[in-house]
Amino acid sequence: MDYYKRNIDQKLLEWKDAPRRKPLLIRGARQVGKSTAVRQLGKHFKYFIEVNLERQPSIRQLFTKDIDVFRTCEGISAMAGIPVIAGETLLFIDEIQASQEAIMALRYFKEDYPELHVIAAGSLLEFALGELPSFGVGRIRSLYMYPFSFDEFLLAQGLDITVDYKHKASSDAPLPEAVHHKLIEQLKTFYLIGGMPAAVTEWIASKSYIECARMHHDILDTYQDDFAKYKARTSPALLRKALRSVALQAGNKFVFRQVAEEAHSSAIKEALQLLTLAGLIQPVTHSDGNGLPLGAEENSSYTKYLFLDLGLMQTMLGTPAADVLLASETDFVNKGAASEMFAGLELMKYHDCFQKAEMHYWQNPARGANAEIDYLEAKDGKILPIEVKANTRGSMQSLWLFMRKKGLSHAIRTSLENFGSFEYIDKEAGCARRHVDLLPLYALSNLDNGFADRF
Repeated sequence: MDYYKRNIDQKLLEWKDAPRRKPLLIRGARQVGKSTAVRQLGKHFKYFIEVNLERQPSIRQLFTKDIDVFRTCEGISAMAGIPVIAGETLLFIDEIQASQEAIMALRYFKEDYPELHVIAAGSLLEFALGELPSFGVGRIRSLYMYPFSFDEFLLAQGLDITVDYKHKASSDAPLPEAVHHKLIEQLKTFYLIGGMPAAVTEWIASKSYIECARMHHDILDTYQDDFAKYKARTSPALLRKALRSVALQAGNKFVFRQVAEEAHSSAIKEALQLLTLAGLIQPVTHSDGNGLPLGAEENSSYTKYLFLDLGLMQTMLGTPAADVLLASETDFVNKGAASEMFAGLELMKYHDCFQKAEMHYWQNPARGANAEIDYLEAKDGKILPIEVKANTRGSMQSLWLFMRKKGLSHAIRTSLENFGSFEYIDKEAGCARRHVDLLPLYALSNLDNGFADRF
């Protein structure tokens, strides 16, 4: 099977060569490509051992509370028939959540056998970590993984040159219209296919939206089959309703009563927390945005949610492919808050993969006010407001209001417009100059490539 390049590949290679590396724990939702990425890294070692603690329960007995990691490695080596040699062997412990002792043992690899390359991963791992009294603080490094980004989707199709060309574009050097429109068409496809590796692989093989939707249903079924494993006191039916409600309420402040009228708000809150732990949703929390860190001024009573993957969400909602593929550019951006969802997911995927992503937005708390900034990002020690818009028309009053209130001079507007910029002289703030860069939705990764350096 072909391997499609992922953004974390380079991070894994850097970890491999780091002189003071720690055991690595890869965290993320089921089926986002964790195991596949580690297997690809394994090709850079002389020996690669993969053990799966769900499929091979007998191996769990090698991880004991009074663990001797050298003895454990001898046992794994004997069972796999592959030598464990520091510097030459990559040991991959998959589905590690099946054994608390194995999770706890990771810290001892750092303390007693730091020369050995060890990576662990697992589905529903956050639930297992939450049940541990302590967990290797300072001795284990976490890496967070998500579905394919839009750039990764393009690279999987062999469009490397297009991606490189896009990264070189800027407000002063926009893309030729032919390239701009080609990327818009690819973006429309991505809105339907999304970034789940199985769906991307199916698209490249068949170019069939129907087959990709079937793959989405298979993945959604797998997620919902897991619901019974979350917590006995939380109804799988309520988890299904909460997940669907996140899709239905995309782009809006989440309203509990829209999930299920008969459910108590505390039960819905717990369901959302469990879905977050499973990696299926990501909260976007209101922040006053007066300074960094943004989380210091967050208000969780104002929360929106991102669905793990836009393609999965479109399939869950039954969005016809024609509604996306044949939509005008303005309708395409506005329809169903899909673009706000896409933008948030892209921003999240380009956060530091060694830190758990935190997402924030802003809305005017004044009674009757409807001003809102879709996303607030921290860039080079400053707050960067990001608005998702349809076109150049309109005054963008929310953006100007926020910039004035917070004394900011730069912002981003993302839409289907080509690269560009404009300035606004704010006469209500002593003729302060406000600069807004226009960044196409398909180019949000450019923020990670120096686009906003001057901020």
